[in-house]
Amino acid sequence: MRNRFDEQLARMNRELIQMGALCEEAISLASRALDEGSREHAEKVAAIAAETDQMERDIESLCLKLLLQQQPVARDLRQISAALKIITDMERIGDQAEDIAEIVLILIDEGHAPERMEHIHEMTRSAVKMVTGSVDAYVSRDTALAASVIAGDDLLDDYFKRVRRSLIKRIAREPSEGEYALDLMMIDKYLERIGDHAVNIAQWVIFSVTGEKDLAPACEEKRDVVQ
Repeated sequence: MRNRFDEQLARMNRELIQMGALCEEAISLASRALDEGSREHAEKVAAIAAETDQMERDIESLCLKLLLQQQPVARDLRQISAALKIITDMERIGDQAEDIAEIVLILIDEGHAPERMEHIHEMTRSAVKMVTGSVDAYVSRDTALAASVIAGDDLLDDYFKRVRRSLIKRIAREPSEGEYALDLMMIDKYLERIGDHAVNIAQWVIFSVTGEKDLAPACEEKRDVVQ
């Protein structure tokens, strides 16, 4: 019985790691699409997001079977419970990467070339780093790496505020570019939310290893209209 449980638990971990890799790919492609004005990169994101949606359902089903059929306790229970939370955040990262890609496609169709806007490219790199770090922390059960992801959210939030202020000034200075600036502001917001989900994943990693989770999930604290 225990051997069967261990096999299913290992399968859950493999699939969650695979889902994390898809999230990394989605946000990386969306970031490159934004940096380069690349239709090719942007168009690839939707299929990856759809695959993460399916993986969320598959892993959720497996986790529920493990909970109902095996009735795990202690560390095993924490690991499965954390996995159920982590896949929700991963699925949302995929969705928000897709949202960014869709906006990039709109900007391309409207003839907007990529630009080196202050801080937004640094923000995309920070978001990618946080997602990668949170997934790597889960793979290696590295609480120190998870903690560094959580700490990195302050930098991402700082970039978010700087980009927002810059865009507000741009709208005031050039009202004709208001719609374009608002599109960039939505990308800014999606990147900030991706960082929040990476923080959530890192917190659940710490919980799965230690049984403690000092910080409330970032995206549960921020009741924002953007999902």
